[in-house]
Amino acid sequence: MAWARWPLLRRPPAAPVLDCPLGRQPLSTQSPLADVLSVPAGKAVVEAASPGLADAMMHPFGGGALPPGFDRIVTPRSVLAMLGKTDPALSARLDKDLAKVRLTNADVAIRCRTYDNDRPAIPADLPRPAILVFGKITGFRDSPSVNAAETALKGIAARHGWGIVFTDRGGVFNAADLSRFDAVVWNNVSGDALTIPQRAAFRKYVESGGGYAGIHGSGGDPQFFWNWYADTLIGARFIGHPMAPQFQEARVVMEDRAHPATHGLPGEWRMTEEWYSFDRSVRPLPRTRVLASLDETTYKPGEGFGRNMAMGDHPIAWTRCLGKGRSFYTAIGHRPENYSQPESLQLLDQGILWAMGLSPESCAAK
Repeated sequence: MAWARWPLLRRPPAAPVLDCPLGRQPLSTQSPLADVLSVPAGKAVVEAASPGLADAMMHPFGGGALPPGFDRIVTPRSVLAMLGKTDPALSARLDKDLAKVRLTNADVAIRCRTYDNDRPAIPADLPRPAILVFGKITGFRDSPSVNAAETALKGIAARHGWGIVFTDRGGVFNAADLSRFDAVVWNNVSGDALTIPQRAAFRKYVESGGGYAGIHGSGGDPQFFWNWYADTLIGARFIGHPMAPQFQEARVVMEDRAHPATHGLPGEWRMTEEWYSFDRSVRPLPRTRVLASLDETTYKPGEGFGRNMAMGDHPIAWTRCLGKGRSFYTAIGHRPENYSQPESLQLLDQGILWAMGLSPESCAAK
């Protein structure tokens, strides 16, 4: 087994990136809050609508500031709701005036400043099979979760003798580099991360037979700005998690006992976690297999993010087939200790193995 890391650089790319997905899109109350407030003319529109509103949007929790990066995964509209400012006239005025903002190249560069075209140096002797662990986080970063996942992934790769490369550079998403890997693992990635060409390369990679494995926060943004990623690759959108309390013990029920990812796991187990809820159950979706679900009678979904978190049918880990490719997602993974919890770790291990195409079952093209 060999693993390599591209330094987690924080310097800007050599040249401004101008091909990010939202760079030239008109501003609106559905844009990332950071886009609206970092473009001078956009912030001016917000202040003209209601003096002091721009600052209030950055402090929606009873005056408490948004966590770093959170302004990239919420929208003005969602923050207005947090502030109790639900007057449709205010949103309508903001949308009307934001749409009039003429974006300059400087504005586009500001909106694209978190993207990059930096290609990491992949070892020429990288053994196969191999996984790429992607860790570009432009939204909310929970470092203990990220670090614990890294440790677990190193251990998984070592046990199997896989090659493993860690990077936070979006430039790795090109056909040549992706072809070096059997699957890409997104480690609690939050915030939009890929340019338009990088998105296209990743989608083609998956649909042509590559694998994706998403861990916890990689499916946990309040707002996604890439519909294919949220609605197709994962298959459901995060709507929140319990807040009172945030972490609760619950019963995890294994669903598909014939799937390679569940081989050898018990029929159920209990664990304490930050339990995500989603806008829908993925169970009815085509070419989708639910691996594990939550027994909602064993914890209190309650209210969170301004809505009821109960789903009824509550999948928590599943797989999807997309073209010839494979997608595995587990919502378990906020608490660091759960990356060494035996059942959760085994599910992660075997889910990645399946996503790599190394299990007996694979996804036939459709």
